[in-house]
Amino acid sequence: MADKFKALVVNQESENFTREVKSIEHSFLKHGDVLVKVDYSGINFKDALILKNGARLVKEFPHIPGIDFSGKVEESKNGKFKPGDEVILTGWRVGEIYFGGYAQYAKVNADFLIKKPKELTSLQSMILGTAGLTALQCAFVAKLTREELLLGEKVKDVIVTGASGGVGSIAVMILSKLGCNVTVATSKNTNHEYLKSIGAKNIINTSELMKDSRPLDKGLWDGAVDTVGGQVLANVLSQTKESGIVASCGNAADIKLNTTVMPFIIRGVKLWGINSVNISAVRRKFLWSEASKLIDFKLLNNSVKEITLEEVLDIYPKMLKGETSGRYVINVNK
Repeated sequence: MADKFKALVVNQESENFTREVKSIEHSFLKHGDVLVKVDYSGINFKDALILKNGARLVKEFPHIPGIDFSGKVEESKNGKFKPGDEVILTGWRVGEIYFGGYAQYAKVNADFLIKKPKELTSLQSMILGTAGLTALQCAFVAKLTREELLLGEKVKDVIVTGASGGVGSIAVMILSKLGCNVTVATSKNTNHEYLKSIGAKNIINTSELMKDSRPLDKGLWDGAVDTVGGQVLANVLSQTKESGIVASCGNAADIKLNTTVMPFIIRGVKLWGINSVNISAVRRKFLWSEASKLIDFKLLNNSVKEITLEEVLDIYPKMLKGETSGRYVINVNK
C-alpha cells in the first residue's frame, strides 16, 4: 500500500471555496474501522451540490466528497469484513459529514458497507450506485407496493419524470422489465431513441407538466416516479388514478409543492417519499440482490460515461445546469 494516494479535496477558508485533486497521506482519513481500496465512485446531483459550495451539508473542511463507492477491503478492525471482501457503500451521509469515495482509499464504519453480490461487478455496482438503489426503491413502491395493497390489481400505466437522469433512466428500465407501459417526461430532445431502447413506450416534454396544476386532472397514471419535484410533481399527483402511488425522490426542479388535498382524499393517491440515505442493511441487501435480475447492463452501458477524478471538476457544473444525461462513473485509479 502506497504512503500517499490521490483524492479530490474540497476546502473552505472564509468565503473562498476550492476543489483540488491532489496527493494525500493515509493519516488524512479520520473516520471508520474499515479501509477500502476504492475502484469506482459516481457523481450524483447531491455530489454536484457539495462540489459547488458544500451545500450546507459538509460540516468540516477540508473534506473528501463522494456519496457512493465500490471497492475491496484493504484493512478491517471489524469482524464483519476481512481483507479482500468486495463491498458497496451508498448513503449514511458519507461524502457529507464523513469522507467519501472521491479518493483511491476510503475509511468508513463497517455498518455502512454491504458485501457486493457476486452477480454484479464492481463497475456495475457503481453504474447503478445511489441512483440505481433509489430507482429500485421507487419502482418497487410505484408498482409492487400498490399491487400488494390492492390485493393483486395490476399497475399498467406509469410515468417517470426526469427520465434522462441517472435515477429516471434506471427506473424506466426496471418498470418496463416489470411489465409496465412507461411514459417518460424529459426536457431533452436528443435522447428519445435511447429512452425507447430501455423501455419507454411514450415520451412527453417536461414542459407539459410545468403548467398550473388543477386540483384533479384526468387520471392517466396507475403509478409514478418523480425525480424533479415542484410543479411537475403537482401535475403528476393530479393526473394519478385511483389508489395510485407516486414515489418522490428528487427536487431538481423545485423543493416547493403547490398542490391540494384532492388527489389524496378523492382518489386515495399516496405520495411516498424515498430516502436512500438511511435504509436498513436488510433492505439494501435485498435491493442489490434484485439489481442483476432487473437491469440490462448492455443497454445501460450506452448511457454510462467513465471519467476520472480530474474530469469531475468539469462535469459537476453541467449537471447542476441540467446539461448532462445518463450516468457518470468515476474510475478513481485513472
